[in-house]
Amino acid sequence: MEGNRDAVAAHRTADGPPVMSRAEAATLPRSVVLLFATACGLSVANIYFAHPLLDAMARDLLVSPATIGVVVTATQIGYALGLVFLVPLGDLVDRRRLIVGQALLSGAALAAVALAPDAATLLAGMVAVGVLAVVVQVLVAFAANLAAPPERGEVVGIVQSGVVAGVLLARLFAGVLADLGGWRLVYLCSAGLTLVMAGLLSRLLPHGTQDQAPPSYTELLRSMVALFREEPVLRARAGLALLVFAAINILWAPLALPLGAPPFSLSHTEVGLFGLAGLAGALGASRAGRLADRGLQRRTTGLALGLMLISWLPIALMGTSLWALAIGIVVLDFAIQAVHVTNQSVIFALRPEARSRLVGGYMVFYSVGCGAGAIASTATYDAFGWLGVCALGAGVSVVALLLWAATQGGQDDRR
Repeated sequence: MEGNRDAVAAHRTADGPPVMSRAEAATLPRSVVLLFATACGLSVANIYFAHPLLDAMARDLLVSPATIGVVVTATQIGYALGLVFLVPLGDLVDRRRLIVGQALLSGAALAAVALAPDAATLLAGMVAVGVLAVVVQVLVAFAANLAAPPERGEVVGIVQSGVVAGVLLARLFAGVLADLGGWRLVYLCSAGLTLVMAGLLSRLLPHGTQDQAPPSYTELLRSMVALFREEPVLRARAGLALLVFAAINILWAPLALPLGAPPFSLSHTEVGLFGLAGLAGALGASRAGRLADRGLQRRTTGLALGLMLISWLPIALMGTSLWALAIGIVVLDFAIQAVHVTNQSVIFALRPEARSRLVGGYMVFYSVGCGAGAIASTATYDAFGWLGVCALGAGVSVVALLLWAATQGGQDDRR
């Protein structure tokens, strides 16, 4: 598909923003791609702000520390609901309007959390924040739809870099603001930024068009199941997503326990700084997308899974060197993001008319992997210590490699 390499091929409508169809898609301007990435980073950060703020929330709302942990669970429940019931709407309605609407509602939900007078209101607000945070997946699918096929993997990689940066910087951002003005300031600032972003998205995003008449909403939800039944590549890539995101949570869920205890005795801020090492994953994500654009999806996936397995060796050496831990985190995050970006590049090529449903179903496996990895790793640490956690992570990595080996001979590179 040929097109102007300097601007989006689009035509103006009466209400301003350009209209883009896949038939007209050309190279997206870097400014538009960066807008997608920034919006994704801000949206996904809303899910992770609460992690370092739970103690402050508990004290302020007079909730026991053991009970306040349900805030994180409520957010994840909302996110899972949004993946199933909201993300597929991207294949039914104008994505620009859906994205802007979600951003506006998200700003309102964040303000409600910031002003919550009691725990019940806080939980309701956090469920809403989780549901609306799935705008990330609508943005990723929209970016893939606008990009020309030769650049789709690179565009998805850059947008995914914004997601990774949002995840990794959220805890640091929340900690700094909470130290300055309390936990409510975090959500007030995020609400304001989200509303500003909604205005930018409304002004700058093009309208999307459908190549054919979309199904009804009921048919849309039913078709998500059909997609998994009919597309073996989707099943394989979703299985890899479950395993790789289980692996990353096997690392992060119990990490503060050994680092906060002797001989390290690191503060929560110092532990959180290790997350910055994972920014290497964000920097490498777009490169994996470029390899996918060149038809090297299977090879990229296999090499990344091999790196994921190797990374557990320096991570296991944490007791003798924190530098080894940092190196292991860089390698592990790079590998996982490379697999994730490549997965999305592959599945987006399967059914162009169903990209929102594809990414919604795929990300359900991501959520399951995150939850399973966190639960398994904390139990493993309690029973077998840090080396047991590393053995668990290496074992999951081996299973992922075996799944790749068993499925990589199929139509995995269909574009």
